[in-house]
Formats: sequence, C-alpha cells, structure tokens
Amino acid sequence: MKKLFLVCSILFATATLAQAQTAKFGIRGGANISNLSGDLQNEDLFKNKIGFHAGATLNFGIVGDFFSIQPELLYSVKGFKYDEKVPVLLGVGNPGYREGHVNYNYLDLPILARIKAGPLYFEAGPQVAYLIGVNNQVKTYSSNGTLVSESSSQRSKEGLSDFEAGYAAGIGFASNNGISFGLRYNGNFSDFVKNDVNFGGDVSNARHSIIMVTVGFTVGN
Repeated sequence: MKKLFLVCSILFATATLAQAQTAKFGIRGGANISNLSGDLQNEDLFKNKIGFHAGATLNFGIVGDFFSIQPELLYSVKGFKYDEKVPVLLGVGNPGYREGHVNYNYLDLPILARIKAGPLYFEAGPQVAYLIGVNNQVKTYSSNGTLVSESSSQRSKEGLSDFEAGYAAGIGFASNNGISFGLRYNGNFSDFVKNDVNFGGDVSNARHSIIMVTVGFTVGN
C-alpha cells in the first residue's frame, strides 16, 4: 500500500510537471510542534515537543500565479516529550529528576496543490515520509532545577515503519520579494509503529501529528 502510494505520488508529480510552464526554486525552514495522535494508551504521558524542518521547494505554475504544484523535500524532526519527571539519585542524600524527549528524524516529500489569492496562499496535498533515524535526549536536574547533565543516544528503528503515508494542508502569506510565512498541518494515514517494542504497547496505534510554522524564500518571483 505504501509503495503504491509512493509510486502514484511520483507519477502524479511527473505528469503535472510535464504540463508546467514556469518553475521557481526555493528554500524553506521553521519550527515543528509535534506529538502523537491516534488510539493511544496513557495519552497524558505524551506532550508536545519543539523540533524543526528545513529543505528545498520547487513551484511549478499551472495557471499563472493563481494555481501551481509545489513538491518539497524536507528534513523534519518529529516526536514527543515525556510528561513525567523521573526521580533519580545523584548521590547519597542528593535527589534529582530526569526528563527527556524522543526525536524521529524524517525525510518528507509533500506534493502540494497551491492556490494564491492576492498575498494569501492555500495549499494541500499528499505526503510520503521516510524514517532516517531515532534518538533519545535526556536531561538530568538536581532537586532545585539545576541542569546536571545532558545526553543524546541513538535508538534502533526496530518495530518502526520506514515509510509513512500522510497529508499536508496550510495557509500562508507570500510577499512580492519571494519571502513567505506559513502555518501548515501534517497528519498521517498510517501508524508509524509496526510492533511497539519500546513503550509497552502505548504507541501501537499512534501517528505523528505536526503543526509547522514555516518561512520560505523563492527565487524567480
């Protein structure tokens, strides 16, 4: 199913680009506000986390500036933050606590249909994502809130899906000098976990859910 979706997306983009009259290259980056959605167990344990996205865009005009197709290739850091502060003992009579978050690092390929109405634009389309890697970041604090140590470790992709099928939709403002500001939502049709080997079944039916605050610059306006 996922491979078929990827093939259909590529064919759709190829057919569209063959009809395009103009092409504009751009770059895009910004913040991700990510968490998990779906049929979660112990949902309150997973909180929003801040990540980032960055990459390149190509905008192909179909009907002047009014309607275009825009494929993008973005490096995107998704995931969630642990809610609970886990108590630890830093030494004899020296309690502290540990908190952290999990980063899921992806390559995203959205193919967006865009409608421009004056300075505003509206966009929506399918997206496929490939999981590059996972890392766990943990910070340890003393009881008074002082940061004691910070560590980052790679985690296995075991039990996770390499590919995800999803969608993106958003709204934004584009200036005449090529700079744009946008708000976009990324959702998924498929679960990102095949077999929950790390969270005791809490994320067996979970999907990534991301709000993107994004800034772009397009060459050739």
